[in-house]
Amino acid sequence: MFKLKENNTTVKTEIMAGITTFLTMVYIVVVNPIILSDAGVPFDQVFMATIIASAVGTLWMALFANYPIAVAPGMGMNAYFAYSVVGSHGNIDYQTAFAAVFIAGIIFVILSLTRFREVLIEAIPENLKHGISAGIGLFIAFIGLRLTGLVTSHPSNLVALGDLHSPSALLALFGLAVTLILMTLGVNGALFIGMVVTALVAFLFGQLSFNEGFVALPSIPEGLIIANPITAFGEVIQHSLYAVVFSFLLVTIFDTTGTMVAVAQQAGLMKDKKMPRAREALLSDSIATTIGSMFGTSPTSAFIESSTGVAAGGRTGLTTLTVGILFIVSAFFGPLVSAVSGLSAITAPALIIVGSLMMGNVVHINWHDFEEAFPAFLIILSMPLTSSIATGIALGFISYPLLKLVKGKWREVHPIVFVFAILFFYQLAFLPH
Repeated sequence: MFKLKENNTTVKTEIMAGITTFLTMVYIVVVNPIILSDAGVPFDQVFMATIIASAVGTLWMALFANYPIAVAPGMGMNAYFAYSVVGSHGNIDYQTAFAAVFIAGIIFVILSLTRFREVLIEAIPENLKHGISAGIGLFIAFIGLRLTGLVTSHPSNLVALGDLHSPSALLALFGLAVTLILMTLGVNGALFIGMVVTALVAFLFGQLSFNEGFVALPSIPEGLIIANPITAFGEVIQHSLYAVVFSFLLVTIFDTTGTMVAVAQQAGLMKDKKMPRAREALLSDSIATTIGSMFGTSPTSAFIESSTGVAAGGRTGLTTLTVGILFIVSAFFGPLVSAVSGLSAITAPALIIVGSLMMGNVVHINWHDFEEAFPAFLIILSMPLTSSIATGIALGFISYPLLKLVKGKWREVHPIVFVFAILFFYQLAFLPH
């Protein structure tokens, strides 16, 4: 079924690669509920929704696309959901925000079945894509610093260095040091192992307790949050969440496509610079986003951590089948994850380090061409400072065609970018944000 011989791999290699990939990305099962619970979503709800979305997307990738690429709720999009969407746009609640995610998922499914997705990816300037990834990285790293008190508010300068002697800050610094050492040494699963070591230290010093035990039957307190597509469409229209839907869609498309191509290239699975079964692969993410929103999680994405499994020899869907099964098993460890999630210092190092990896995209920006560089810079700068990924994207899309017009290079700009610029300008100027 997985064509192991054709891909020069074995069952043992694929299973070990799947375990490796799972260990490098299982941190999302802890981090995602922490971030979304800040938006008021019940912890158990997000925990199970995260596992359901990850299992659905990853198993689809395994069984229909046969790629060693795992899918789970994406970092950055969860922060955007919790800190930029919920509470803004007319004080919307998380149920309404999930309606926007659901609609974005439906549109993503449709786009994945057509050529428009390819046109959209080709139309968006490369420098803006890199700026979006780098800006999200900076944003989530800032969230990690803020959650632990390493960075705190200041009455005149807005932010300042926090109390480094507080238990939370000391534990976060210890966890960050351990994880950085493991990352530097190239240890597979460094983020997860760093969280385990930090949790053990927190337990020894009385900062962490397991009053509810370690294992329990999975539960979804609120059941289906989104059950009626028509109601979801109505919520988006009522609250004018068009820019939010577009932001979810845009970042997910670029993030997923870029990650899939990168991992497929690493595994030697690209043919004539094209990705076979690309439609099936993209459907895994769009379907997982749609189903995940129904249960209560932010959009999913292909995880770059899949590259660790590829490095361990993974070449087929058997790798991701292993990952999907392990996600299902993790559903029974809710009390353990809940206890760990109550201490942000355990998970903050993962946010900071993932942010630094995403910031690596700045190296691909053409800094020598001002009309290319400044819109990307504006995206990177404005995302953390406005606490809004959508605002960063909007400012980048508005400034890019304007500078090209002034330079007389408007023919270099795809018509779709001009359309986006007008829509974003209207949204910033006349709609709540």
